[in-house]
Amino acid sequence: MAEEETMSGTDVLDPAPKNPWDRFGWLMAVVWLVFLVYPVIELLRTPAPLGWVVVGWAALALFVVLYVGGFARGLRTQSGLGRPVDHGQWIVFGALMVCAAATIPAVGGNALSFLPFIMSFASYGLTRPAHWLTTTGAVLVTGLSVLLLPDGWDYSAVLIIIVILGVVNTVSTWLIIRSAIAEQLGLELATSQGREAVARDVHDLIGHSLTVVRLKAQLAHRLIDTDPERAKTELADIEALTAEAISGVRATVTGARAATLADQLTASTAALRAGGIEPVVDGDPAMLSPAQGLTAGWILREATTNILRHAAASTVTVRLRPGLLAVQDDGRGAGSSEGNGVRGMRERAAAAGARFQLTGGESGGTLVEVMW
Repeated sequence: MAEEETMSGTDVLDPAPKNPWDRFGWLMAVVWLVFLVYPVIELLRTPAPLGWVVVGWAALALFVVLYVGGFARGLRTQSGLGRPVDHGQWIVFGALMVCAAATIPAVGGNALSFLPFIMSFASYGLTRPAHWLTTTGAVLVTGLSVLLLPDGWDYSAVLIIIVILGVVNTVSTWLIIRSAIAEQLGLELATSQGREAVARDVHDLIGHSLTVVRLKAQLAHRLIDTDPERAKTELADIEALTAEAISGVRATVTGARAATLADQLTASTAALRAGGIEPVVDGDPAMLSPAQGLTAGWILREATTNILRHAAASTVTVRLRPGLLAVQDDGRGAGSSEGNGVRGMRERAAAAGARFQLTGGESGGTLVEVMW
């Protein structure tokens, strides 16, 4: 009970910082806006009436705001690329096309320069059908402009860019979607393996304990009339076995609840501090993929348990890098024989396609490493 109170206390790590791409990915949208220089140049020298020029500048400015804002919003809400699309993104998409069309009276064919931005927004921020429809429409509109406008051949370079961009967007979004699907399948597989391991642990705990309890209960029943003192001893053993089984099941289920590496890292640091050991965390759990994080979290839990039971350590360093979990203590070091806990970590790592190493640290203690 004391350990439970410690694990649920307020002594936890700060929340993991957001992925830098989620925070600053919108800067990529800003960089690509340099290609709007052609409409800008045309607005500066256009002979169109002043009213249309004003409309053109206003539409261009609004286009920039909508494009960058919509890009950042898509990153924040995780819209598109196989995920549900937020309704507001469709509104932004429609507004982008209206803004581009509003510049036509002032810039003429240079309004085609807006199409690559509209294509990319549809490809990365909307659905797959939207990608195909927008890409096909952009190629057709640009091709007809090259063929039908008096100065159409001046826009042949834009047509080439749009065709190339369409191919690049198609391939890259397909790869991103396939990667996300593979990641999800890996996460589901790792979760399934974790549940099987928990079920096995609970089965072993309950099966052994209940078998012994049943035998002792039968013995106590036979002795209750002939040898009451021995019967009381057997009943006391039954009580102790039951408490031990409950504690084991609780520990197993508590470990299963740490579904993410970040959760387990918080639980492990709290448990180490409760045991008088100072934890040092170097890195971010987000550096590992969700599938890797499940395996890493399980191994971190087992390593923490081994340190608390056997290491007599004063400091534990948990290092996280892309494809790496390392747990090092400054305790007495690993013994010559490999226990069930270490074998379990090795088997779990192998099942996840990772390499497991248990070595002595540079300054003593034990170093546990899992590498993908």
